[in-house]
Amino acid sequence: MIGILSFVGFTAMVAIISYFATRTTDETSSDGYFLGGRSLTAGVIAGSLLLTNLSTEQIVGLNGSAYKDGLSVMAWETLAAIAIVITAVFLLPRYLKGGLTTVPQFLAKRFDVSTKTITSALFLTGYVVVLLPVILYSGSVAISGMFNVPELLNVSDKTALVICIWGIGIIGSIYAVFGGLKAVAVSDSINAIGLIVGGILIPVFGLMAIGDGSVFGGLETLMTTNPERFDSTGEAGQEVPFSTIFTGMMLVQLFYWGTNQQIIQRALAAKNLAEGQKGLLLASFLKILGPLILVLPGMIAYHYFEGGLASSDLAYPELVRAVLPKPLIGFFAAVLFGAILSSFNSVLNSSVTLFGIDIYKQHINKEAPEKTVVRYGKIFGVCLALAAMFIAPMIANAGSLFNYLQEINGIYSIPILTIIVIGYTTKRVPAIAAKIGIISGSLLYIISQFWLQPKFVNTALEDAKASGITDSGELALIQADAYPHYLHVMAILFIANIAIMLLIGKLKPRETPYVQEYTKQVEITPFKYVKQFGAIIVIIVVGIYIYFAK
Repeated sequence: MIGILSFVGFTAMVAIISYFATRTTDETSSDGYFLGGRSLTAGVIAGSLLLTNLSTEQIVGLNGSAYKDGLSVMAWETLAAIAIVITAVFLLPRYLKGGLTTVPQFLAKRFDVSTKTITSALFLTGYVVVLLPVILYSGSVAISGMFNVPELLNVSDKTALVICIWGIGIIGSIYAVFGGLKAVAVSDSINAIGLIVGGILIPVFGLMAIGDGSVFGGLETLMTTNPERFDSTGEAGQEVPFSTIFTGMMLVQLFYWGTNQQIIQRALAAKNLAEGQKGLLLASFLKILGPLILVLPGMIAYHYFEGGLASSDLAYPELVRAVLPKPLIGFFAAVLFGAILSSFNSVLNSSVTLFGIDIYKQHINKEAPEKTVVRYGKIFGVCLALAAMFIAPMIANAGSLFNYLQEINGIYSIPILTIIVIGYTTKRVPAIAAKIGIISGSLLYIISQFWLQPKFVNTALEDAKASGITDSGELALIQADAYPHYLHVMAILFIANIAIMLLIGKLKPRETPYVQEYTKQVEITPFKYVKQFGAIIVIIVVGIYIYFAK
């Protein structure tokens, strides 16, 4: 009962503060609704970025990966810091100079409207088919498990899951669809504080549990018992082999932090460039600390449960249940609930933005006043949320959620990153090159990962078994060697796409070179020390890798 009361109390507090913080924002205008009136400051931007990124598919999924592979999976966190620095120094000044509300808006100016529409449609498809349902499903599994909802409501596990999915979906929709970006960003910032506190408590209590009450004793036990798991360089067969850091991993990070609408929309809403850059740099520094919350608990769980859990994705929830004092479970569940809501409502708000600005205003009703654009954006958001709630229960058999999500995202992430990079670094590559690049990139990735890869892997495993190999470890290595890692495939397709687009630009260039105009919607004087702070963050990340390299 104490757990439920603390859960309800913290959740209600966040809602009340968000309401009072946003009630004066004019949400009938596009800037007011979609970008919070272009008024966000550094702290709010950093908090919102952190919470938009962190959700149960990240917390549960990445700790599950750490349970399986050890420290090498920290690449998903530490390399993000470098990608955010690149975004702050290179991309954000260009975005704000163009006064963008959505990333695809740039593509309309640089290439043409149909390129923008294709990109927005790809984003929206990825959000509704993959991202929103995964967030809802993984969040519902965590909340249902923490509060033992099946027993509490006397229903089956499946029914409890559906109840939680719809509960999270409805509350998240209210924030995102009816509150606009500022309500999302303010609630994110409050939840960020709770998540950092709650997230650090889990490894603290976990280390105390294996160290006879001592945090440092637990850390020493962890490092001396399985020293090979504290290796920053992943091996073949693991989720993040070391070589992938220099290929697709960095590209995925650049797409996610630099061009993904759900993330970059927070920085687009900055009151000026300096505040946006400071917010990104603060978020970048916090990502370096991310493994304390997203990797260390999984490694503790491996030691605590002696590697005996039925599934790696159970590592985090089982550790929480085992080591966290009962009175704190309600608070931690509220924080986790906030993280789930944050990711859900952030993706939903970005989807509403993409539809309202890039599709409704562009193709359905070009003369629509801003109030009408916002209204139809909200209607689309409700439909999208309902679709995600119906799809979410079907993800039960998706396997490793985190890896599944990253691999599926490759269908649209690398093609979109390619055309944005070419768009900003060249002046004469034409619109036809962008269309070919984005369509061919998506199709080639689908053919590679969902047709060629299964064929190669199945053939290799059949040959191995025919040769008398039955050891699961050997078979796993054979499977890993049968086809390039999906992160390598992304890098190969990225280079191929760029080559195709540059060739088209050489053979059939634009008649006039592209010149970006300054719309003067926000002040674009950069933060004085952006490059210096960025360099410090990059040096810290490289230092961490060198220190833990075996």
